[in-house]
Amino acid sequence: MVSINLLLVVLGVAVLAVAFLPSFLKEYPLSYPIVLVGLGLLVYAFPLPLPSADPLQYPALTTHLSELCVIVALTGTGLKIDRRFSLKNWRIPFRLVSLAMILTIGAMAVAGWYGMALSPASALLLAASLAPTDPVLAGDVQVGDPGEGGEDNVRFALTGEAGLNDGLAFPFVYGAIALLPSEVPLTDRFWDWLGMDVVYRLGVGLLAGWLSGKLLAVFIFRLPEKISIKSSVYGFVVLAVTLTTYGATELVHGYGFLAVFIAAVTLRSYERTHEYHQHMHDFSDQVERLFIVVVLLFFGGAIGQGLLAPLTWADALLGLGLLLVIRPLAGIMTLVGAKARLRERWVIAGFGIRGIGSFFYLAFGLEKAPFPEAERLWAIVGFVVLVSIVVHGILATPVMKWLDKQK
Repeated sequence: MVSINLLLVVLGVAVLAVAFLPSFLKEYPLSYPIVLVGLGLLVYAFPLPLPSADPLQYPALTTHLSELCVIVALTGTGLKIDRRFSLKNWRIPFRLVSLAMILTIGAMAVAGWYGMALSPASALLLAASLAPTDPVLAGDVQVGDPGEGGEDNVRFALTGEAGLNDGLAFPFVYGAIALLPSEVPLTDRFWDWLGMDVVYRLGVGLLAGWLSGKLLAVFIFRLPEKISIKSSVYGFVVLAVTLTTYGATELVHGYGFLAVFIAAVTLRSYERTHEYHQHMHDFSDQVERLFIVVVLLFFGGAIGQGLLAPLTWADALLGLGLLLVIRPLAGIMTLVGAKARLRERWVIAGFGIRGIGSFFYLAFGLEKAPFPEAERLWAIVGFVVLVSIVVHGILATPVMKWLDKQK
């Protein structure tokens, strides 16, 4: 029997920890996600009546919980970027999502297919799941609050990349689904994927996000001139922005992740100094941390219950290769000629943090279609995210401090 009261106690302790840990660990080479994963591992090490943390046992719950966490994070990410949108100002994030991510996916897919004997479909799903920089767990290397300033090349590049690539990785997930055995000829599946999953869904995501941001900006900033809105409800406004944009875009089969981020960036361009932006960002940040608590506790519990058991040495080497070789080299190659110092390029290339977005893409793909070796795929993704949380969590504070001193 699962004890709901015990679960509430564990969640309460974790939420309390998140309230204090970010400030307490600010000066130390340690991040609070590491502590949350460790707490989940510790709690599930005891024979307590807690719900199973196995993502394969609850595929729909895993998909939607990680989905909500990501869309809230994408809204907060878009709202805190002060730099005005233009192709020139955003050229480094555009390079990262258009070149570095594609190079990473290609290299990972080939390595998974030839080096690990995965099927082409499973190899591509794995690569697409692990390619995006996570908007949830990359907070230590992202820009500060709205209007705070200090958006250097590294922080802005990683923030912009994390916001954009969660939507742009979707076509590759659908590409993996299209590669599964089917009675439909492969050429027909390819053209359907190109037309629907690439052109249409991306186009709708971009357009829906822009329109949503425009309409909601008018509603948020013009309506209070006629109808007084208490500051205590600003948070509900940003939640409405997130859910409305995402749900409406998905209803017309666009990429909701992309739309949510574009809507937040568009909304941020209105009344840039208005207090709304800070209130909306603060609320989204609090909701995001609540989801982080739940997801990372269960992630630690899943590790304790054997999530990594199917992992082989070859799988572990591939995961380390992604974090230490493939992503950094793809990033450096992409940033050749960019207006950034060499040390900044290496930090941007090296801090492609993997996290909750990877959980979502893998859970989404496995829920949509019967991919072979699902347990092994979860083991690889879990291993990469765990290593990323630990390594990047330890390095983020000292590396960013070092960069700041070099300015």
